[in-house]
Amino acid sequence: MTRIALFSDIHANLPALEAFFADVDARKPDFIYCLGDLVGYNIWPNEVIDEIRRRNIPTIAGNYDFGIGRESDDCGCAYKTEAEKANGTVSIAFTNKIIKAEQRRYLRTLPAHIKVEFQLNDDKLNLLLVHGSPRKLNEYLFEDRDEKSLLRIMKDADADIMCFGHTHKPYHRILNSGEGDQPHFRHAINIGSVGKPKDANNRGGYVMLTIDEHSSVLNKDSIAVEFIRFAYDFEKAARAIEDSELPDAYADNLRKGC
Repeated sequence: MTRIALFSDIHANLPALEAFFADVDARKPDFIYCLGDLVGYNIWPNEVIDEIRRRNIPTIAGNYDFGIGRESDDCGCAYKTEAEKANGTVSIAFTNKIIKAEQRRYLRTLPAHIKVEFQLNDDKLNLLLVHGSPRKLNEYLFEDRDEKSLLRIMKDADADIMCFGHTHKPYHRILNSGEGDQPHFRHAINIGSVGKPKDANNRGGYVMLTIDEHSSVLNKDSIAVEFIRFAYDFEKAARAIEDSELPDAYADNLRKGC
């Protein structure tokens, strides 16, 4: 049996990352992967990067990492209102100002995807880790995505289990791409956010994925997905925002989980 911890979207929230590590270390997974967006929206981008590097955690680039790595003024975020867009402009300028050269170089070299191939019971089982989608770092795969569209994305990427973040809203959908009497179950898993949850729950979140010798695309229940939430000092993170150049709205977001 293999237990894989997957986390994403820390967004420079060091108190949340420290609480995540305390929680995940107690659970002793076999592997840990980070699905990106280490920076943006809070004051600790360098410290977050340093902690993940210190632990040698395999990490892919989020859209914010991609932008900051290239000293861009565009984080690839889809802001809905002019106020959100204005706040976003402040955030990426602030992050570009405080990020250090070594940490920027690290962000610039992060891979876009990680693919892990299992060989079980004469079956191949492909685990694909992306930030937004296999097609684009900043594509949003919300839970209400049309089933045909989601299946097409996964089939084109040869993904039996696809884990991603970016929306900050966790979910697990099981889709069947089999034909006739032969099923082929695929799992689309949004792992939520460690440092900026948006599902009306201000606790950080991540996923524990369990794969064992019986796991197969033929059995939808043979892959276990556990959504884990943990408490952290969100007031410390919120006050840090309020004491910085960042918009106070981001502090309210942490308090409300939105």
